[in-house]
Amino acid sequence: MKEVWLQKWEERYGQDEFAYGIAPNNYLKSQLEKLEPSKILFAAEGEGRNAVFAAGLGWKVSAFDISIEGKRKATSLADANLVEIDYQIGFLPDLGYTEEHFDAIALIYAHFPADIKSAYHQMLSRKLRKGGQVIFEAFSKNHLSYLAKNKDVGGPTDADMLFSIEEIKNDFVDFEILELAEVEVQLSEGLYHNGTGSVIRFLGRKK
Repeated sequence: MKEVWLQKWEERYGQDEFAYGIAPNNYLKSQLEKLEPSKILFAAEGEGRNAVFAAGLGWKVSAFDISIEGKRKATSLADANLVEIDYQIGFLPDLGYTEEHFDAIALIYAHFPADIKSAYHQMLSRKLRKGGQVIFEAFSKNHLSYLAKNKDVGGPTDADMLFSIEEIKNDFVDFEILELAEVEVQLSEGLYHNGTGSVIRFLGRKK
């Protein structure tokens, strides 16, 4: 499974164009601009559009992904924007991030394989200091009906990789919920997120 998963992302990020564009996700942008810059971790960060944006705001940015091609393009984007990001390649359990180190964690379309996604959420929660925030946007389980009408909107075709409000509550039990909702969004993000979709948005503060 790991090899198939990795090959998918190496191929997607190996294209000349940025798969999801170079502009930050709108929800992430709106939340980061409300916070005082500090230490943030981006999970499954791909080609770096969100990490580079955060670095431009003055955040000390860490990021990880499994894709070497993703890191290559993220590093190029950071250089073009004259910012620095600490970008690691690998699977989260192997990366050695310190417990209770980060002030924010961003999960933007971080659709991990179904058998690890809840474990990853809980692992990431432990990397966040008390009072720190999780900023989350990803496709909901109801997104499959949108995808059936328009494949260009993107997102996983496996329902088990999609999210529900109840699942987020269970994965982030030690959090004060500042926002948790399923919303319809209009996406225009690079080659692979275009059209109307259904997402879960979650903003939580660690207790």
